[in-house]
Amino acid sequence: MIRKLPVGDLIFLGTGTSHGVPMIGCDCPVCQSTDPKNKRTRSSVILGFPEGNLLIDTGPDLRQQFLREGLVYANAILYTHPHVDHLFGLDDTRLFPRRNDDKPTEIYCDARTNRAIHQSFAYIFNPELQKFPAGGIPKLIIHEIEPFREFEVLGRKVLPLTIDHGWMQILGFRTGNLAYCTDTKRVPPETLEHLYGLETLIIGCLRYEPHPTHMGLSEVLELVEKIQPKRVFFTHIGHKFDHATLSSELPPHIQPAYDGLRLSRIF
Repeated sequence: MIRKLPVGDLIFLGTGTSHGVPMIGCDCPVCQSTDPKNKRTRSSVILGFPEGNLLIDTGPDLRQQFLREGLVYANAILYTHPHVDHLFGLDDTRLFPRRNDDKPTEIYCDARTNRAIHQSFAYIFNPELQKFPAGGIPKLIIHEIEPFREFEVLGRKVLPLTIDHGWMQILGFRTGNLAYCTDTKRVPPETLEHLYGLETLIIGCLRYEPHPTHMGLSEVLELVEKIQPKRVFFTHIGHKFDHATLSSELPPHIQPAYDGLRLSRIF
């Protein structure tokens, strides 16, 4: 069991879209593939920070992801946005304090996501339920964050960035020379200036062709050419991409991630 990740390590817990891969009822070659790298749960990563484990997003597959990787808890969670595939595993965090000396889980999110948490998980904040300490509700401390206002979490500084996800703005994050930008359709100019000088960029890449709310392959490659990160990993990958085929089509410093991929000492 992993109680604390080594500082600088990152695990891709999930690399799939809101549908996941395989998709329900789909008989395409990727959904029917036996390659484990084509099995994609909803997108999330966990990082080893100096003072604990930092999770980005809690998708509906959180329980299976933690069991698969032998993880015990996260000390803090960053949220990119409140869509179901990034938020609705929050209830599974109720076991975290039991494994972590009864410490609440620190949540960092924007105001929209905070409202969604209170609406979708209203029972967490019901004072009547809080009288019964039976472990039935998550123990959270929620901090609202704002774009371009750096904050410190678990001994490292993180800079929230704005990303256009179709009609809505969501958050990406930069810490040191690593940036995580899932569900990206367009990078605003004010964010672009914070994406230069990266060692590692993790970016959403949905499919070959463009999509109304996500970047397609050509759009991602155009961004990469502009900001010149040293290496790039795709996430939020749809069923149009076969892992082996896409890997063979990309230059060596750009590659699709896969569930369970672990990067060491990335910052």
